[in-house]
Amino acid sequence: MESSESMLETRLVRVRGTVQGMGYRDACVEHARALGISGWVRNRMDGSVEAMLQGSTEQVAEMCEWLEDGMPTALVEEMEIADIAPPFPRFNGFEQLPTV
Repeated sequence: MESSESMLETRLVRVRGTVQGMGYRDACVEHARALGISGWVRNRMDGSVEAMLQGSTEQVAEMCEWLEDGMPTALVEEMEIADIAPPFPRFNGFEQLPTV
């Protein structure tokens, strides 16, 4: 039997392009909550958006697809996805964090 941590996937995603100033983070929070994803999203000072995603493999994959193509007004030029290996912090819910 697998532990709950091994069934949980955590990824840090950096999205570059025209992704700030159009409600991208608000839409991201709404979509992540609808999918049951935990974690956070925030703007970066360099104009990118960063998201920590935690959920099942399917949930995280679907959220990554949305981050790339789900918002018609966003122009995603590049996405960097890094897997975070256990042990990792467990997130409760999905929220916006301040810009860093």
